[in-house]
Amino acid sequence: MSDDQDVRWLDPAEQHAWRAYIVASLRLRQRLHRELTESHGISLADYEVLVCLNLAPDRCTRMTELAAQLGSTKSRLSHQIGKLEVAGLVARRPDPEDKRGVLTELTDAGQRVLNEAAPTHVRGAREHLIDLLTPAEQTAVGMAFTRVLEHLDDVEGRRDTLT
Repeated sequence: MSDDQDVRWLDPAEQHAWRAYIVASLRLRQRLHRELTESHGISLADYEVLVCLNLAPDRCTRMTELAAQLGSTKSRLSHQIGKLEVAGLVARRPDPEDKRGVLTELTDAGQRVLNEAAPTHVRGAREHLIDLLTPAEQTAVGMAFTRVLEHLDDVEGRRDTLT
């Protein structure tokens, strides 16, 4: 165990910022998930997979890259992709450039689901976060969490998560 004297404990303002972030981000994700499942029968986690694939060149990417973008483990993502594949929303195939790799591709059916669900998701993102912030706060949040992602990418030896 480490010595408590080495810990820089959070002061009240830092503790407030940390707790507000933790609780609000959890509840925001729960709300966005509920809106997507009630309106489109798709979870927020599955929606995020479809978004990442839609943004990839040719709507296709390696499983390892997709896992990094989503902050997921390969095992958890493989299970999730399996369910999406059964639903016909994605397809997996071997990577022709690396036989050990697997590519995941957004199918036309997956694109249709994404197109139908996107307005619900964007309305929720606006209503529950973006429109509550001033433009300056939006910039500050974007900069702060980009810095957090860059730090985590460095710590974990990953490439830029946002690209």
